[in-house]
Amino acid sequence: MTQRIEYQKQAPDLFKKFADFSNSLKHSSIEESIHDLVNIRASQINGCTFCLDMHVKEATLRGERPLRLHHVAAWRESTLFAPRERAALAWTEVLTQIPAQGVPDDIYERVRTQLSEKELTDLTYLVMAINAWNRINVAFRPQPGAFDKAFGLDESGLA
Repeated sequence: MTQRIEYQKQAPDLFKKFADFSNSLKHSSIEESIHDLVNIRASQINGCTFCLDMHVKEATLRGERPLRLHHVAAWRESTLFAPRERAALAWTEVLTQIPAQGVPDDIYERVRTQLSEKELTDLTYLVMAINAWNRINVAFRPQPGAFDKAFGLDESGLA
């Protein structure tokens, strides 16, 4: 697939503000390993190859085990994820594919057993951000891996 437009160049101020917002989430109450799982799962659901490629490489650089990365799509059946990670993945899925009736109470209650109010709020912002990145990248089709060198992702060994 060919990239459609370079959206970063078309709206540089908006791009910078959104990138700043996304970067601020690195200092949230949610640990980096869950950030990776959330970014990967939402990108899988949304079919965002650019983001999926980027976040798998980031997770690899941070030491995530390859088998866990392979299991993200089937996290419900996998025994490799802790209850807190399962809660984050469930929240990611329900906010990425919002049901017509909204977020079901049983999912909310299950997630609340693992996350504080602050953590749930931070996680929600994280899910919002990756879904926005997925949407712009699905729309304009940047080439997966195109920014690997600039972001240091070439060090992942996943070319």
